[in-house]
Amino acid sequence: MMLAMSAPHVILLLNVVSTWFMVGLIWFVQIVHYPLFSGVPPEPFAAYHRRHVRRTTWVVAPVMLVELSAALALLWLRPAGVPAWVAWAGLALLAAAWGSTWLLQIPRHNELATCYAPAPHAALCNTNWLRTAAWTARGVVLAAALGFDAHS
Repeated sequence: MMLAMSAPHVILLLNVVSTWFMVGLIWFVQIVHYPLFSGVPPEPFAAYHRRHVRRTTWVVAPVMLVELSAALALLWLRPAGVPAWVAWAGLALLAAAWGSTWLLQIPRHNELATCYAPAPHAALCNTNWLRTAAWTARGVVLAAALGFDAHS
């Protein structure tokens, strides 16, 4: 049996699913993946890093675009019980994650593109906590949105 969902509920679901995908991914990157960069030998590091960036982009770019589209759509298509502040707070947290990506993590990746260096690696690991916090907070806000929606 197929359940019919209204457009606002589909938008909320897209927000929740795409965001929690990113929450899981960013915690994996923060705790496991980025710290392991220092264990790659210097000679193959540049090639390793290129493959990392290319493969990561294929995984995250579609999800990030769905998440951004859904976050914007939630401003206009919100389930009745979900307050407007949820959509605005979620969008602000997404802007923080994207801003951190473009202003902090991408420049560190660019520094690491030709060879491993401890300082940009440490900066990458440290500044990535901003993205981790922003996506985690967005996930919490959207979990709350599910609660608001369930009680409407």
